[in-house]
Amino acid sequence: MDLTCRPRRLRSNGILRKMVREVRVDKSSLIYPMFVREGNHIKEEIPSMPGQYRYSVDCMEEKLVELRDAGVRSVMLFGIPDSKDEVGSGAYAQDGVVQQAFRKAKQVCPDLYLIGDVCMCEYTSHGHCGVLCGREVDNDRTLELLAKTALSQVQAGADMVAPSDMMDGRVAAIRRLLDESGYKNVPLMSYAVKFASSFYGPFRDAAGSAPAFGDRKSYQMDYHNRREAWKEAMLDVQEGADIVMVKPAMAYGDLIREVKERVNVPVAAYSVSGEYAMVKAAAQAGSIEEEAIMCEMAVSAYRAGCDIYITYFAKELAKCMDAGMIG
Repeated sequence: MDLTCRPRRLRSNGILRKMVREVRVDKSSLIYPMFVREGNHIKEEIPSMPGQYRYSVDCMEEKLVELRDAGVRSVMLFGIPDSKDEVGSGAYAQDGVVQQAFRKAKQVCPDLYLIGDVCMCEYTSHGHCGVLCGREVDNDRTLELLAKTALSQVQAGADMVAPSDMMDGRVAAIRRLLDESGYKNVPLMSYAVKFASSFYGPFRDAAGSAPAFGDRKSYQMDYHNRREAWKEAMLDVQEGADIVMVKPAMAYGDLIREVKERVNVPVAAYSVSGEYAMVKAAAQAGSIEEEAIMCEMAVSAYRAGCDIYITYFAKELAKCMDAGMIG
């Protein structure tokens, strides 16, 4: 046949396919989410997330070294306290579990880049992401506590803070307090586009953060909406966010792309606990090849436009990059 254009020419061998690859990924873009709980000598598997654990502060080092040696240099810490109260005071306590974890991590692996998840849900007795007024979250009263939480994490050793609460104005409140306290150079990664998603179920099991009543739909976003995603992302950039995040990742590639095209800051995507758990369950049932699916999911997020990928598969993806399976 007389064909001038033959796209298959550029697929003829592995060297050429990699040469013309449109999306390239690197270990430096991976962030691993890690759960740290109070107590001693604890490494307990999370039932809904096989292969993922809650660590006490004294048991963190082995995992941190394992990540570092695999080439994963960024870790996001989530704290799980033993006691909770109405105002989530453990979130901003100087001796809180996550503050202890930052100090320990800086001591044992000073070359890791540490990110603090800033929210109240793990620390409040009611499981909501802020202070309550009746049965509603009081947005403006919550801002001061979120800012205090971010500051306490930075003082304990966090290199970056990432507010995940979805309160209006929290980026500005955190940025203002950090700047006033002498931390002008600490970056802020905002969970800007965070949907009220059923993909979060295993995380709530892992962190013990399910709401005691109601849901989070009055502050997390309705997954039917596109334009609202742009609005949230652009507002956070205006308030001082250095990076914006879309969460979840797998079912929201369209919004990763649209946010990427509208903001002038890096875009992160969080491959959440439900995505991880589904892959694990399907692999255990023999329905899929775990490693191949894991790589394909990651590339889909990068292809959509993310610059940073937050994933429980960070170590495994790093090894696949080393092996040339993804990159």
